[in-house]
Amino acid sequence: MGSEFKTADDIFNCQLCGDCCHGFGGTYVDDLDVEKISAFIAEAPESFKKKYCDPSGSKFVLTLGQDGSCIFFDKKKQCTIHPVKPYMCRAWPFLKTIIDHPENWNAMAGSCPGMKKNIPEKNLEKIVTIEKQKLDTVFNSRSGNQGSKKPEHP
Repeated sequence: MGSEFKTADDIFNCQLCGDCCHGFGGTYVDDLDVEKISAFIAEAPESFKKKYCDPSGSKFVLTLGQDGSCIFFDKKKQCTIHPVKPYMCRAWPFLKTIIDHPENWNAMAGSCPGMKKNIPEKNLEKIVTIEKQKLDTVFNSRSGNQGSKKPEHP
């Protein structure tokens, strides 16, 4: 008898609630994310980092607003940079860390009403790996980095 969890749609259905834009330790951005977002909002990349990012170790994360949500989240409009949102946001909830640590899925699902809990690890790892590969293919083809991976993203 096969598992009921075979595809991304079997374990995640976005509710468009914006909960993923709130907290969670920050949204990592790399140079390509900064370049795309700064162009989208007509801001120079260096001033973008100063205004909209905070250092987190050797990387940058998007600044959180006073309510703890991403600086680019609007309760009515949702993501105000949606066409150029960072890789990490596009990947949610199929993050690389889940492949390495599938036990984190249930913790994340506790904050995201669109995620089903208690997915067998074997199914979860397979689905997340497939979704990450799909995203990497699309993301890299748009960025001109065909064939390269983005391992620096969680």
